[in-house]
Amino acid sequence: MCSDKFYTYILLTERNTFYCGYTNDIKKRFEQHKSGHGAKYTRVFKPVEIVYFAEFDTKSDAMKHEAFIKKMNRKQKEFLISQFNRDELSRLSLQKINIQ
Repeated sequence: MCSDKFYTYILLTERNTFYCGYTNDIKKRFEQHKSGHGAKYTRVFKPVEIVYFAEFDTKSDAMKHEAFIKKMNRKQKEFLISQFNRDELSRLSLQKINIQ
């Protein structure tokens, strides 16, 4: 699903931690994380599912949103995730993608 859009996303890991990143192909990037070819963090803490994403027109905006999220504490991230419309995942065919 490579497109002219960019995405900031949050993954939930098997250790109940969050990983935040950005990409222009969210489905492919999630598969990379699951297969151990993503970030170093997700090689150690395997991702379970995408729990949040936001779509942007520019890479710069996606990167800024990623930086904003990374400055949040866990409680703030949990609130952001709780406000996320889970129907958006199905729009990208990502509903409950997990490693099992």
